Amino acid sequence: MESVALIVTALAAGASSGVIEGLAGTVKENANAAFAKLLDLTRRRFKGNAGAEVILSEHQNDPATYEAPLAKKLAAAGAADDTELLAAAKALMELLDRSGASPGKYNVTIKDAKGVQVGEDNTQFNKF
Repeated sequence: MESVALIVTALAAGASSGVIEGLAGTVKENANAAFAKLLDLTRRRFKGNAGAEVILSEHQNDPATYEAPLAKKLAAAGAADDTELLAAAKALMELLDRSGASPGKYNVTIKDAKGVQVGEDNTQFNKF
């Protein structure tokens, strides 16, 4: 996943009602902490840019509508090269992926296919 897209996806996942709230115990606490860190790092990246700060705030309330404007502001702010911000986004998504709460990770529709593989860290050998 592209760097800016990863950040936007992680911010949307953290902001979406029910994604983190649907988790339990330590996983929920860790996901909340990871989301708070990601949000804080993003706010720092936007510090002094009022327009970007507003878009980030609005994105928390309506991720679908503000996805493209947020991606544009993140790209303009150089977020794609911010290793700490990228690590925070990746950490949140990994927590959500492991818990099964990540939205749409494997949303696959397959029809009349051969040799299809879905998942990670797989090996496949096909002989047709």
